[in-house]
Amino acid sequence: MAYSEILDDERKHTAAGFWARAEAFFADIGVQVSAVMTDNGACYRSAAFKAALGEEIKHQRTRPRRPQTNGKVERFNRTLMSEWAYARSYISESSRAASYENFLHYYNHHRTHTALGGAVPSARVHNLTGNYT
Repeated sequence: MAYSEILDDERKHTAAGFWARAEAFFADIGVQVSAVMTDNGACYRSAAFKAALGEEIKHQRTRPRRPQTNGKVERFNRTLMSEWAYARSYISESSRAASYENFLHYYNHHRTHTALGGAVPSARVHNLTGNYT
């Protein structure tokens, strides 16, 4: 499952707020996050981000110039470019941004992934639909 937002900046409080919303998203679908991997940006090295992660979450950082480390996010970015950002013409940047949430829903719930054997990401989350108790 992918959680993503379009944000205005890369400041420490923005990154910390993003993490809080991402953690809530994953908790809502029954996923307990134990580790977070980020690049080495200043916002991720900040005390605010560290405090947002808390003691329970392990923070891993990518090694500089090592695409092997963050290949999944790079593939996600490539998918965003080809299937959302430049897949069609938008009348404005705000209309493109407004379509982002719908694309993420499609990506998580309807788009099949070869890495998942043709399944959709939401099918891999145990009891996401709430059908099983």
